Amino acid sequence: MRYLHTMVRVRDLDESLDFYCGKMGFVEVRRSENESGRYTLVFLAASEDVEAARQNAAPLIELTYNWDPEDYSGGRNFGHIAVEVDDIYDLCQSLMDAGVTINRPPRDGRMAFVRSPDNISFEILQKGNSLAPAEPWTSMQNTGAW
Repeated sequence: MRYLHTMVRVRDLDESLDFYCGKMGFVEVRRSENESGRYTLVFLAASEDVEAARQNAAPLIELTYNWDPEDYSGGRNFGHIAVEVDDIYDLCQSLMDAGVTINRPPRDGRMAFVRSPDNISFEILQKGNSLAPAEPWTSMQNTGAW
């Protein structure tokens, strides 16, 4: 397993970049905009992690700016912790066998979500290419929120 990023939702992207980059010293290493989803993702690395982040895309802070205004009360601004694994199906099966609910199954062979006992959301990503769709994941429905 490799730690990838932590996602934080921000209400004002410019103000947040001023804080994270201008004041705290993080460096923007990549950005993507999704018009259909109406959001922008900005990935930041700590100054000593910039080269590693550019080569491996980790470890990062992901600022998520939703274009439609939203009040992030009650901790909604913190999104999830992301990890990358060698075999998403094996890990999800192991977690299920240990009693962990798979909130968003890896139907696409690429991404799943689970929650910690304290309701911290974990995004699990398949290392490299997505695995071929397989049961029981393909037909498994979402459970709860992530």
